[in-house]
Amino acid sequence: MSSPASYTRKQPGQRREEILAAAAEIALDDGLERITVRAVAERIGVRPGLISHYFPAVQDLVIAAFERAASSERTEVLLGEGAPTERMARFVAFFASEASVPLSRLWLNARHLSRFTPALAAAIAAQEAEYLERITEIVASGLSRGDFQTADAGAAATRILMAVDATTTYVNDPPGPERFGYSSFVADVAAWTLGLPEGALG
Repeated sequence: MSSPASYTRKQPGQRREEILAAAAEIALDDGLERITVRAVAERIGVRPGLISHYFPAVQDLVIAAFERAASSERTEVLLGEGAPTERMARFVAFFASEASVPLSRLWLNARHLSRFTPALAAAIAAQEAEYLERITEIVASGLSRGDFQTADAGAAATRILMAVDATTTYVNDPPGPERFGYSSFVADVAAWTLGLPEGALG
């Protein structure tokens, strides 16, 4: 980490992105509650006043950090190339892996805090809507190709997201060999609702 003394002037857009990236890292590493002006400033080596210049209200920074992390996740697991079945398999595989743990913890953390922060609740609803839209697109594409068999692409996408949320509930359980004993749950639900054979998605 650089020190405030080594401050380098950046374009406003670059600086804002740097601040958001640092805040998103803190959210994933330690939780949304750990995002403070000082913590973000220390992470990127600037004075706290610079953070406040871009985000006068720390709540706005917290919400923006959640949105940044959630949208990055969506890009990673939903926007890849391939046939609909391949894309769905990658999606469910992500949530069966250790790689999903920081993001699952972030979502669980955000849902808890949203009880007390209406603006965060609205941000969660918007991110969920984006997720639902992307998954529905994959399902609809699979239906048009004859890969999937389901009566309603939107309902199928909703069930898949509900399965993801269900597994996220257990993300803070103590680690152990049985931790991901439920790892096939999302794949099983997705296969069932898409009319695929058991095990078709992993």
